[in-house]
Order: sequence, then C-alpha cells, then structure tokens
Amino acid sequence: MNTFANISGRIPTGVYKLLLVVATVIWGLSFVVMKDAVDVLEPAYLIGFRFLATGLILAAVFWRRMPRAFEKDYLIKGMILGVLCFLAFWVQTIGLDNTTPGKNAFLTATYCVIVPFAWWAIARKRPTAFNLIAAVLAVAGIGLVSLTGALEELSMGYGDFMTLVSALLFAIHIVYVSKFSETNDVLVLTVMQFVVGGVLGIAYGACFETLPPVSALTPGFFWNMAYLVIFASCVALVIQNVALAHVPPAQASLFLSLESVFGVLFSVLLYNEQITSRLLLGFALIFGAIVISETFPLKRKVPQEEESEQPAARAARAADALE
Repeated sequence: MNTFANISGRIPTGVYKLLLVVATVIWGLSFVVMKDAVDVLEPAYLIGFRFLATGLILAAVFWRRMPRAFEKDYLIKGMILGVLCFLAFWVQTIGLDNTTPGKNAFLTATYCVIVPFAWWAIARKRPTAFNLIAAVLAVAGIGLVSLTGALEELSMGYGDFMTLVSALLFAIHIVYVSKFSETNDVLVLTVMQFVVGGVLGIAYGACFETLPPVSALTPGFFWNMAYLVIFASCVALVIQNVALAHVPPAQASLFLSLESVFGVLFSVLLYNEQITSRLLLGFALIFGAIVISETFPLKRKVPQEEESEQPAARAARAADALE
C-alpha cells in the first residue's frame, strides 16, 4: 500500500487530465455506437446489460479489493453512485432516442456549467469567477460544434428536456465521485456503481420494456455492445472516476466537455462531415475554456497548513487507484 502511495504521489496532476481527454475520445466515438445499439435494445435494458457486464468484468479484475464492498460505508456510497450513474445514462439514452445526436451531445455537455454549483451545494466549496467564465465559454463552443441549423429552429422538445435532466444527473454524479473518493477506494466504488446500475436497468427493462427478437442480435450489435462495455465503460468510466480523485470537479468537467469535439471529429472521419468556420470557432472557444482552467485559479485558496496536507491525502487516494 505504501509503495503504491509513493508511486502515485509522484504522478503529476497533468497525467490525470490527459487521461480525462483519452476518455472523451472513447466517448466521442460511443455516440455513434450507442445510436446504433439503442435501435436494437431499449434504453433501460441497454444500460442494464452494459453496466452489469462491466461490473462483473471489473470485479474479476479487482477481486482482491472487493471485500471492502460489503462494508456499510461502501454499500451506501456504492448504491448512491450506482443510482445516479444509471439514471444519468438512462435518461440521456431516452433523450438520444428522441432528439438529434448533435443536440444530445450539446445539452449533455452543459453539465460543465452545472458542476461548479453542484460542488458548491454538496461539498460547500464556492465556485470562482474563473469557474463560471470557463464554463460559459465551453458551453458556447459546444453549441457551435454540436448544433446545426438556424437559431429559430432550435426548439425544446421532449428529447431535449430529458437530455438536460441527464446533464444535471451527470453533474451530481461527478461531484459525488469526487467527494466519496476523498475517503474511499474509488475502484471499489466504481465496480459497485456498475453492478447497482446494471441490476436497476435490467429490473426496469423486465417490467416495462421488451427484449428484441433473436434475429435482431447481429454480429454488428455484439461488436457495438463490446465497445460500450470494454472501452466506453470499463476503460473510460474507470479513467474518469480515478482522475476525479485528483482533478477538481469543476476543472475536470471542462476536460470532459471535449467529448462533443471528438464526436464531431469522428463524424468528419467516418461520415465525411465538412469542417466549417463554425466548427473551428467552437473548437477555439472550448480550447480557450481549458486554457483559462489551466492558467487561472479555479478553486479558492486554502490555508498553508491545509495545502501541505493535500499531497499526502491525494497520494493515499491514488494508491487505491493503482493497487
């Protein structure tokens, strides 16, 4: 344990930020994959099977750590994260099924504005002016990248409303992951999150949804599910949760907003979407938001004695992520 703490204590915060960018690349492609998968399997079943498979795989990988999952503290926090994660992805998938992928990506990414306020409400840590400036720039950029058509055509429909609800849920989930990882093994919580979310999805699907016929389960569908389970969940969401133990949530949400940028880039590569001046301006605004987050302080100053304690605390938490 001490060995891992020493190793993790030497890992720069920038590495965790880079890992967040890697996660957004994976999720950028997952928008295309998810749209195809939800045409075969209804939303709750899709999230349920995806999360349960992910939870079982990760439990097998981290089996030495899993006895902690039966402690009361872990059970409560794991259930909270599982419910939030399931609801966020389920509601987002319902929104995706009832609106365009571009609007879904944009409205989901508005969580980068919500996170500083959710962090304030839950952790009692007030956002700074730079939090707000960076978040507004990021949302403006995401809008230019993700939305198409004239301004007057951007109406609010059922799918858009559900996507906004999912953005709120994602923001709350990010904040609770950051908060719980201060005192708990983030990988154990991640495994529990997936198992709880998977059980909820399958239970809801069994009550209110219909399984597709066997003929609909083509090799293409199983390839899509494999990508969603292994890359978009096992890899990307584990990266997110581990990184959130080391990067302030308001700052992390700005890096995660790059998901919409990579979504468009994959559309350019795979579907020959044209790069326009609007897209370039959107990329520039998002890049500007991240530059502000890296250049200016995004959190309030703490007393020197508290600051001296932070590296040790972060190293201890990182040990759990690397063990």
